[in-house]
Amino acid sequence: MNRRHFTIAGLAAFGMGASRASAAEGSFEITRTKAQWKAMLSPLEYKVMRQEGTERAFTSPLNDNKAAGTYICRGCDLPLYSSEHKFDSGTGWPSFYQPVRGGAIGTKADRSLFITRTECHCSRCGSHLGHIFDDGPKPTGKRHCINGVSLKFVAA
Repeated sequence: MNRRHFTIAGLAAFGMGASRASAAEGSFEITRTKAQWKAMLSPLEYKVMRQEGTERAFTSPLNDNKAAGTYICRGCDLPLYSSEHKFDSGTGWPSFYQPVRGGAIGTKADRSLFITRTECHCSRCGSHLGHIFDDGPKPTGKRHCINGVSLKFVAA
């Protein structure tokens, strides 16, 4: 395990223990009550998607998925990312350099780990997806580091 993996895993473990605010606030096309979200999601999916938690690195089968297709929001089935934009970041989470289209994801500042990061969420239902960093590949230079439990994969 190199220093980057150690740091990321440590921050993720710290973040998993912290209970933060609920998913993105605002007006969304799809809304559900807390009870409805809990009924449709597993406990881990609920923690990540509705309480802005983080799944453990290297636990999502989507991290190693190389099939062609589209990654959609587990909460509302909105297409979010294409396999064409996926890359192996080595961080342990599915990573993409851009969403399928502008407006598919929303962002907000996340100051939960003593630094400011860019949190991203589904623009249709507000479900937490992960974070966006400035260390990705060309052409965008962005790394959308996404929790696999927030996504479903639809093969092409």
